[in-house]
Amino acid sequence: MFFYHSNLFYLPQLETERLILRRIRPSDARDVFAYSRDPEVARYVLWQAQTDIKEAKSYCRSMVRQYKNDEPSSWGIIDRASDHLIGTIGYMSYDDSNRSTELGYSLAHWKWNQGLMTEALSRVIQYTFASMNINRIEAQHETENPASGRVMEKCGMRKEGVLRQRLYNKGRYVDVCLYSILKSDIKASGN
Repeated sequence: MFFYHSNLFYLPQLETERLILRRIRPSDARDVFAYSRDPEVARYVLWQAQTDIKEAKSYCRSMVRQYKNDEPSSWGIIDRASDHLIGTIGYMSYDDSNRSTELGYSLAHWKWNQGLMTEALSRVIQYTFASMNINRIEAQHETENPASGRVMEKCGMRKEGVLRQRLYNKGRYVDVCLYSILKSDIKASGN
């Protein structure tokens, strides 16, 4: 099935057993700041830990602009139990000519090791292959963050290798592990 909206990155609300994935709103700034100010959360991502609520407000406004401009963007991850935004997951890049996209995510430290990111990533992979004309989904993580790789593997992604000094992050070049999943992998597994 091809994507049914005129906007490629429409990002409809998605649901799982414990989560709601929805567009980020300006009113989410407090929740964004609550988890993104944590240096542990920011350790392996390409942004610095936020130091002021103004940064969270700016981030929320930028997401709204990206939605309006139909640019690759992210869902807010809402914990059904608390009704709070606890992280983000979404499209980092999109390559139309090769029908591929890269996913990225972050999650509040106090929600780690509960299977929530695996739940969110599985749902986004399912949505992407079912609703967009995508053949390949990629994700990457710093080699010093193997927990992120375990999430990818649990979602059926395969490690393709290590890209040496692929990114410059927080003052140093870092190696990253590249993972992918193909539309044919989903068909072959019967999911």
